[in-house]
Amino acid sequence: MTANTRIVLSSDHSAIALRQAIAAHVEAQGWTVVDIGPTTPESTPYPQHGEAAARLVASGDCRFGIILCGTGQGIMMAANKVRGIRCGVCGDTFSARMIRQHNDANMISLGARVIGEGLALDIVDAFLKAEFEGGRHAPRVAMIDALEG
Repeated sequence: MTANTRIVLSSDHSAIALRQAIAAHVEAQGWTVVDIGPTTPESTPYPQHGEAAARLVASGDCRFGIILCGTGQGIMMAANKVRGIRCGVCGDTFSARMIRQHNDANMISLGARVIGEGLALDIVDAFLKAEFEGGRHAPRVAMIDALEG
């Protein structure tokens, strides 16, 4: 594990229970969880939660981010608008491992209405255990970063 063991978690109202299960899971593995909510089931806009988590990752305050909404798509789109963020929606462990190994992703997005808790925990584990391979992938990641202008 890197020196920064902080991981931010955020979601909209549709994913509170799954987010809390993931928080307990990663905390048990030694991560320091920064759970920025929400905590109540009232409807809340996913863009603000994706952005808030992404800003903590982009600033270096947190090493990784895990964000959730109904499909994982909307909150991921919001997070990716923050400079320095590389976030992908994952519904399987292979994709979660590959976005770390090949794309140096620093955030992952999950759809609480798409996957169950067991699969979500497996996806999170695959993401957190994978390491960026660098090498031939580094120039491609640099190309992605250059698109931010």
